[in-house]
Amino acid sequence: MPRKYFAILISFALGGSLVAADKSASSTELSPTEIVNKNVEARGGLQAWRAVKAITMSGSMGVGGNQRTTLAVPSSTGRKPVLGMPSPRPEKEAELPFVMELARPHKQRFELKFNGQTAIQVFDGTNGWKLRPFLNRREVEPFTREEIKSASTKADLDGPLVDYAAKGTKVELVGMEKVENRNTYKLKLTTSQGVSTHVWIDAQTFLETKIEGEPRRLDGTYHPVEVYFRDYRQVSGLLLPFVLETKVLPVAKTATGLRDTPVPVEKITIEMVEVNPIARSRRWGRSTSASRSCRSSSAGCGAGRGKDTTSTSGRSRRWRRPVGTPPACWRGRSRARPETGRRCSSTATGR
Repeated sequence: MPRKYFAILISFALGGSLVAADKSASSTELSPTEIVNKNVEARGGLQAWRAVKAITMSGSMGVGGNQRTTLAVPSSTGRKPVLGMPSPRPEKEAELPFVMELARPHKQRFELKFNGQTAIQVFDGTNGWKLRPFLNRREVEPFTREEIKSASTKADLDGPLVDYAAKGTKVELVGMEKVENRNTYKLKLTTSQGVSTHVWIDAQTFLETKIEGEPRRLDGTYHPVEVYFRDYRQVSGLLLPFVLETKVLPVAKTATGLRDTPVPVEKITIEMVEVNPIARSRRWGRSTSASRSCRSSSAGCGAGRGKDTTSTSGRSRRWRRPVGTPPACWRGRSRARPETGRRCSSTATGR
């Protein structure tokens, strides 16, 4: 389940500054380079983004919603529900807490909590691993080739437009389009790997209005996806969107030949953002003890996060579990004594 949100949140690092907006620019013709330069300047400036080494964000995301069924409603006669009767939908979708961490170069960690369990997905810039207890997948699984390819082609934490030329990306101006009754510049970005995507830049604020997301497979058919950026706020001199809305666009017919049904908008709300957070003793790499922790934990996999007391230099060890740390300590329930490999004490730790 977290895979699609992992992709969506990578595009979170797009923002800008309303103060730097040039309202007269919308009436003039601009080259692709000029549009990108204005976008970067509006988002805080090139040097400010180059100084960003890591970003941590947390919030909630809506899942399920009116796509989920609830208990069937009895008929008016008091009899049992008739088979095939549609069940009522909940008025509000479930909101699950998440934590997303981005670090250079191309490091990504995503955690999603539900019903006392934590799904984890990590990419260290070269390889990735995942833990999906929601699907009863309690073994640590490596990324597939497709997942590694997808993660490696994602934009860095500063987005696809900052230092685009140095990244080998080509930018083309497709034209002007109306997006929610506002004029936007539609840009086509082509990475050095040959992957193309589209970004829409507001013609007045020069903030990203929306970006083309990864196509989503539903009913055997790939659907186009658009991610909208809303509620921009300033964080450490940068302007970042605090609301992301994902729209899965309909197709004429699915693979089954049936008419496509609308998919509700999926909303992600950012509640906290840290730019260049203080280095914490965290693990970014694959942990071979994760599956053992999942199987042995009655509270579910990834219940809590612990502190690596082996780090004295303050360097982040987010990518791996300290050598000798028992699985219970990796789950973050107690302090580790890695020099002896003994069981940890009952002192609780965490962030």
